[in-house]
Amino acid sequence: MADTLPSEFDVIVIGTGLPESIIAAACSRSGQRVLHVDSRSYYGGNWASFSFSGILSWLKEYQENSDVVNESPAWQEQILENEEAIVLSRKDKTIQHVEVFCYASQDLHEDVEEAGALQKNHASVISGSPTEAAHSAYLPSEDESLCTVSCEMPTEQTPSSDLEPALEINDVEVTGEKEKRYDDKTCVKSASEEETSENVPTAEDTALPPKKNRITYSQIIKEGRRFNIDLVSKLLYSRGLLIDLLIKSNVSRYAEFKNITRILAFREGRVEQVPCSRADVFNSKQLTMVEKRMLMKFLTFCMEYEKHPDEYKAYEEITFSEYLKTQKLTPNLRYFVLHSIAMTSETACNTVDGLKATKNFLRCLGRYGNTPFLFPLYGQGELPQCFCRMCAVFGGIYCLRHSVQCLVVDKESRKCKAIIDQFGQRIISKHFLVEDSYFSENTCSHVQYRQISRSVLITDRSVLKMDSDQQISILTVPGEEPGTFAVRVIELCPSTMTCMKGTYLVHLTCTSSKTAREDLEPVVQKLFTPYTETEIGLLCYRCK
Repeated sequence: MADTLPSEFDVIVIGTGLPESIIAAACSRSGQRVLHVDSRSYYGGNWASFSFSGILSWLKEYQENSDVVNESPAWQEQILENEEAIVLSRKDKTIQHVEVFCYASQDLHEDVEEAGALQKNHASVISGSPTEAAHSAYLPSEDESLCTVSCEMPTEQTPSSDLEPALEINDVEVTGEKEKRYDDKTCVKSASEEETSENVPTAEDTALPPKKNRITYSQIIKEGRRFNIDLVSKLLYSRGLLIDLLIKSNVSRYAEFKNITRILAFREGRVEQVPCSRADVFNSKQLTMVEKRMLMKFLTFCMEYEKHPDEYKAYEEITFSEYLKTQKLTPNLRYFVLHSIAMTSETACNTVDGLKATKNFLRCLGRYGNTPFLFPLYGQGELPQCFCRMCAVFGGIYCLRHSVQCLVVDKESRKCKAIIDQFGQRIISKHFLVEDSYFSENTCSHVQYRQISRSVLITDRSVLKMDSDQQISILTVPGEEPGTFAVRVIELCPSTMTCMKGTYLVHLTCTSSKTAREDLEPVVQKLFTPYTETEIGLLCYRCK
């Protein structure tokens, strides 16, 4: 393929993550000649979703892959005297310190295979040694919880104009399986973890032998393609720049979305549902009539707080938590507003930022459902693929498994003028966009990163059991000690097409203070209780 690539483009994009894919689509649609390359074998980069077999193949690939750059004189000889080369890395180091802990027995038979599986890698499943550069990982074991670290945090989207829905929101339970249609990326992930929520014990749960409903490792292998495990754990505000972009660009026709069905809070050792809409508030049995009126009055003020500066100007310098105390809200209401509506912590933001976050939350209510958040069916890995598809439709050229050896920079102007690929071909372009994971640490030494701890679990029951088992939930667990950070928990059910029937996919994310396992394991122990203390598996890593 390299021999047939044109020698000149208007734009060259290296890496297929979401930002790179959006820019590639925009350039292609505006008539630019776009070359979009990625050394990986799948779309999405650190935004990808993986199948179970894909996870195992990825893990083996990155454990065996060394960051060796081809020092062939063939491409070095193409660097002229007035030029210099910026050598690109062939191994992603933005995600680091991967640890896999598997304590569960693996009920695996040699003849059990996943349909379409690339290969099985049982050795890496039981590995306990840390490895660097992890995109996403789920390692199978019977009754296993996985800890992963990811560099992406859910971010608040800027409010958008009222463009009414060109998005397809699917709120009907989906029981069928849609097999992924991209040969270069398999979207499935698994690790079976059989955990019982300690917050919702029932007589039925304790009376029945737990082994009856166990999800075994063999089942995970067989149903592996039903999993779509994201490297990035994010939800979309229903009014925001990204939703605007999806609608205006018509990229939304390539994807389907589901509305998050409930927002939860963890308080006094229990998981509770948070009333956020008007109907939820007045139907809530957790709040007294006085509290319902107080909450509605405060939320109404937050929607129009900018029109009443006298109400908050004197409190601008204090934290939002302290400001809530001045509003005569009960501790119950303050907790709900702070952690589940504004979604901040005791010390994280001031009064104005807290009011802005609360207003944004309220503005997004009711556009597509009873909560302000959307989740794409089949996982977040769908989004970059949608933009890549648009780029290709308008003439963009795609090359996966295509490494770039270096960027060619003019010494005098300090401008990039070309790339040299793995075949030694020199390709000229006017503009270049490179994902930061391709640069060495020295090249990015001036960039400040924040470390994020990530964990992904597969469980056999929800953190809060209800009549319907098709609940998509978001939960914030505040940090208990000073200096610790709140953990954001997103629980996905089978109707999101991210896990097999009878299981839930749970993503945990927080700002790193220690290792991923140390940051997230206490929250896992609060929310889940395995059948026996030995039936836990953990995969932990951190990324910047």
